[in-house]
Amino acid sequence: MTSLDDLPLRDNLRGRTPYGAPQAPVPVALNVNENTHGIPEAVAHDIVASVAASIIGLNRYPDREFTDLRRDFANYLGHGLTAENIWAANGSNEVLQQILLAFGGPGRTLLGFTPTYSMYPLLASGTSTSWVAREREPDFELSGEYLARVIAEETPDIVVLCAPNNPTGTPLGLDAIRAAYEAAPGIVIVDEAYAEFSDLATPSALELLPGRPRLIVSRTMSKAFAFAGARVGYLAADPVIADALRLVRLPYHLSALTQAAARAALRHSDAMLAVVDDIRRQRERISAGLSALGFKPYRSGSNFVFFGGVDDTDQLFRQLFERGILIRDIGIPGHMRVTAGTEAETSAFLDAMSALRS
Repeated sequence: MTSLDDLPLRDNLRGRTPYGAPQAPVPVALNVNENTHGIPEAVAHDIVASVAASIIGLNRYPDREFTDLRRDFANYLGHGLTAENIWAANGSNEVLQQILLAFGGPGRTLLGFTPTYSMYPLLASGTSTSWVAREREPDFELSGEYLARVIAEETPDIVVLCAPNNPTGTPLGLDAIRAAYEAAPGIVIVDEAYAEFSDLATPSALELLPGRPRLIVSRTMSKAFAFAGARVGYLAADPVIADALRLVRLPYHLSALTQAAARAALRHSDAMLAVVDDIRRQRERISAGLSALGFKPYRSGSNFVFFGGVDDTDQLFRQLFERGILIRDIGIPGHMRVTAGTEAETSAFLDAMSALRS
């Protein structure tokens, strides 16, 4: 049987494994940071109707500029943004890939701070961009002083800051982002995939966009909007960034069906985000419950909790799986990550952890 070793694969892809998390039909799946609450029925009906209406025109290519969708995203984000500030693609991963295609490539570097989103180095490899990883500070935090010093040392072409960070959930303040931007010679990406779950007083990097043409704020509909299956990501930046991405995007890369579904969801943003407060409550329940059991949960501005104090991550993963609960072993010794789901899912997880601890 032919294997990858028999193919003329690029050298920088040899020995690598594709991104992925365990998938299994369990009652409580809390391992991939999905919004487990689902889409409200009334909203689902409107999305279906909008997608159905778009089918009539499927003999034609979609609007390659997805102008209406960009305008809707700008209205949703506010901060004085217009359609010209917005770009979108099939999930935030494709947004990031397009950024690397435009600003990365052979001889260029992408700097990140680990542990962080494991797709960053994979996207770097796929675009022949060198991945430079520097460790985060104690408790997985990042200060402006540290960011500025590391960026000055590495002089990367692109810096990516995950805020809140995945897998640790760590928030990142605007002062730290300002410091990173001032120190960076090139593009600075702030990946705000989990921004809607941040505490209400937490400002977004969107506030920093005016006067900073090298700053990009990436967002997704996969998390707070419960739209992971639709694959819709987007960014906000100076309009010149969108001009650059037009050079590398595939023709008509956002289908008419995707555009129709996303626009319908955005029309109901209040209903789609109504569960965010409950998700924050479940996140705090998990943190408090894990603390009471002797684990160490880290502060989180996301829809998950990263915690330490696990004696054997493989064993805990198996024990929970046997009870129909799936969480994430992310390969950091003594640490695991669990998504904040519904109240019932949170209770099932905490009850199982308590039973295993006793």
